[in-house]
Amino acid sequence: MQQSTVTANGIEFAYLSDGPSDGPLALCLHGFPDTAHTWRYLLPRLGEAGYHAVAPFLRGYAPTAIPADGRFDTGTLGLDACALHEALGGDGDAVIIGHDWGAFATYVAAAIEPDRWRRVVTGAVPPFASMAAGFFTFDQLRRSWYVFFFQTPFAEHAVSLDGYEFIDRLWSDWSPGYDGAWDAARVKEALGTPERVAAAIGYYRTMFAGPSDDATTAAAQEAGNTVAPQPTLYLHGADDGCMGIDIIGPVTDHLAPGSEMVSVEQAGHFFHVEQPDVVNGHILRFLTAP
Repeated sequence: MQQSTVTANGIEFAYLSDGPSDGPLALCLHGFPDTAHTWRYLLPRLGEAGYHAVAPFLRGYAPTAIPADGRFDTGTLGLDACALHEALGGDGDAVIIGHDWGAFATYVAAAIEPDRWRRVVTGAVPPFASMAAGFFTFDQLRRSWYVFFFQTPFAEHAVSLDGYEFIDRLWSDWSPGYDGAWDAARVKEALGTPERVAAAIGYYRTMFAGPSDDATTAAAQEAGNTVAPQPTLYLHGADDGCMGIDIIGPVTDHLAPGSEMVSVEQAGHFFHVEQPDVVNGHILRFLTAP
């Protein structure tokens, strides 16, 4: 894999890439607490299949810049994806793959500018309409305690304590049985300053903020609540300790015709590094289907 930079939506993004630069774009978007490095197994497989596979570090995650506008809402994330498509020379054969916060961005990008993306893959976060009721069950609220804690002014301090042990514990809780030490170390590098910790937590502080005051961004946010027209593959770890598979609802009822859902057995939240052969096989099968 190579590391490069590109400017899109007013931000300099760093990204990892594999495959031919003139192949169809496959844009892979990470979540929290995560980095582009967790696509390290998928990017070469996509490259072998002829894709220009690109995994950017999302806004605020080093070495990508911290945005001067301080925007981290889902509409902005989706517009980032569309701008990256443009900057990287994508066309209508491009595909987009998103995990966790990357899934939020993917739902927005696929809906607001559908002509850019031929097929869609998301994971770990289903469409909100599918999980809405389940999210407010006691068991899921207990799993999602950090979302509410991140609304407080104490969050940055807590995440940074004891060498960012908070990150290690989330990986351990969310992917039980997986040794995520290497991956967590990459997250600590990406969030290694107070400003970057604040940026990552800023994603969560937008969740209850309502529509953006920018009309374009607000329209993108609203689009993310609609059903995008592309067939979508949705993946979820059977042992996910962040969002229980029991609460995600009838996912394919809220996706376009031709969509699929796959439960990844013996895997938790970070299924793409826990079971890479299984996950990558499903993704390549879906993307290359007629």
